[in-house]
Amino acid sequence: MLRLERVSAGYGRITIIMDLSLTVARGEMVALLGPNGAGKSTLVKTIAGVVPNRGGRIELEGIDLATLPPHRIVAAGVVLVPEGRRIFGPFSVIDNLRLGAMQLHREAQRVEERLDYVFRLFPPLEERRRQRAGTLSGGEQQMLAIGRGMMSSPKLLLLDEPFLGLAPKVVEEILAAIAQMRGDGLTVVLVDQKVDMALGVSDRAAIMVHGEIVHQGASAKLREEDLSRFYFLGAG
Repeated sequence: MLRLERVSAGYGRITIIMDLSLTVARGEMVALLGPNGAGKSTLVKTIAGVVPNRGGRIELEGIDLATLPPHRIVAAGVVLVPEGRRIFGPFSVIDNLRLGAMQLHREAQRVEERLDYVFRLFPPLEERRRQRAGTLSGGEQQMLAIGRGMMSSPKLLLLDEPFLGLAPKVVEEILAAIAQMRGDGLTVVLVDQKVDMALGVSDRAAIMVHGEIVHQGASAKLREEDLSRFYFLGAG
């Protein structure tokens, strides 16, 4: 479904990702792991078009995303839920969600269907649909950020540190929603610092160090390995 071939990206004169290749199958959940500064967030931002691609090819179902602006990438079926949630605090929950459906603005029926879907995933959002988003709890704000992403009916969801600072109970609720979305055919790329949890919920994982993938494999197998060498030594 998703194929990255020798992708490079960075900021200004600094290159963060260098000749990185990765594939993600349809319906798969792949975790991106690695130490801080490894380039994980830069990679998902590059896939989403937020960070310009400097070289290589990024394909989703044969469509070259590397040449498309971010709004066209969303239309192609890719959504990024960024670290820090980035919701619109003064707006209501329902208005935040509707903003996520801008690609569907001419299809009122589909927007309502997507709202119903998100409310089934995250019932607290329906209870607070008229509440200002900035007054929600941290966990509810994260639900809103993911729900907003799901409003465009994506094929590929990029989650950047979605569980940062959340209580275990809230994490369980969000993981249950993600499992439901995957059951409906969604493909997920997850960036997370919690290695044990990420390996526990993903099908496959790739470890990044200094902008490169240095190790990857089935998550169940990686859980049996000592991965500390990649985090502390930055080497395979």
